[in-house]
Amino acid sequence: MSIALLTAEGLTKDYGSFRALDALNLSIPAGEIFGLLGPNGSGKSTAIRLALGFLKPTSGHVSVAGFDSWTASPEVRRRVAYLPGELRLYENMTGRQLVRFLAEVRGEKVSPDVDRLAKRLDIDITRPLTQMSSGMKRKVALLAVLTPTVPLIILDEPTNTLDPTMRDQLLEQLSLARDRGQTVIFSSHVLNEVERICDRVGILKHGKLVHLQPMDALREEGRFVHARFARPPEQGPDGQPLSLEAMQPDGSLQINHRGPLANLLNWLQQQEVSELRIEPLGLAPIYHRYHGGAE
Repeated sequence: MSIALLTAEGLTKDYGSFRALDALNLSIPAGEIFGLLGPNGSGKSTAIRLALGFLKPTSGHVSVAGFDSWTASPEVRRRVAYLPGELRLYENMTGRQLVRFLAEVRGEKVSPDVDRLAKRLDIDITRPLTQMSSGMKRKVALLAVLTPTVPLIILDEPTNTLDPTMRDQLLEQLSLARDRGQTVIFSSHVLNEVERICDRVGILKHGKLVHLQPMDALREEGRFVHARFARPPEQGPDGQPLSLEAMQPDGSLQINHRGPLANLLNWLQQQEVSELRIEPLGLAPIYHRYHGGAE
C-alpha cells in the first residue's frame, strides 16, 4: 500500500457559529490524482487552505509529507505547488520573470522544462502579463505550478478560461505528473474532466465528506446504453422482460446496464442493432445523489 502523502484527521474549521469543514478524515497517497467535488460553500476551498497552512484548524489536523500544515507550514509550502481559483499575479512581470520569481521564492532554480512546456501550452512567456488575456495568464500560472518537482500539486478550477485543446493538454500533463510519482488534488465543477483524470473522488456537502469513489470501480460498475433496434428485443441483457413503454417510437432504447461487459455485448450480438452508443455511467448520478436538489 502506498504511503499517505496528505493525511487529514478530524479536520474541522468553524467561523463563529458556522462550520465550514466538519471532521474531515482523508488519506491521499503519493502518485494519485484525487478529485475534490462539491458546489460553492461545500468546504472545498476551506479544506485546501487548511492543507496549505493558510488557516488554523478549529480541531483536528492535516499534514503533508509528515509535516503539520499549521505548525510547520513553511515546510509544507516548499512541497506544494498551488493554483488558486482566482488568480492574483504580479502583472508588471513577463511570464518568464514570474516563473523565475516563484521558483526563487521556493529556493529552487527554474526548471529546464519551462520552455518546452510553454510551447506545449502555446504561450509566449517573454510577453508582459499586462498584455495577456485571462486565458494566457492562467496558462502562465499553470506553467509555474507544473514545472516544480514538488510532491503535491493542488489545482482549484484549473481549466477556467482554457479552450478545449488546452484543457486536454493540461490533463495530459497531470497524467505525466502522476507517472512521476507526484500527487495531484484536482478541484473542479467539470465532471467529465474529473472522470477522465482522477483515480479517486471525494464529494463534500455542508463541510462533510459524504462520498469517496474509486474511479476504476465506477468505470467497471455500470454503463449507459443507447441502442436502436430494427426489431424490439423481448428481454434486456439481464434476462428480464423489457416493457414496451421503455422503447421509443423510433425503436431506440436507453438502459443503465450493471454487470460484466461480456454479457452486454453477447446480448447486443443477438439483436438487430442499427445504432449503438455505450458510455460509462459516470459521476453525474452519484454527484446528483448528494447535490441534485436545493441545498
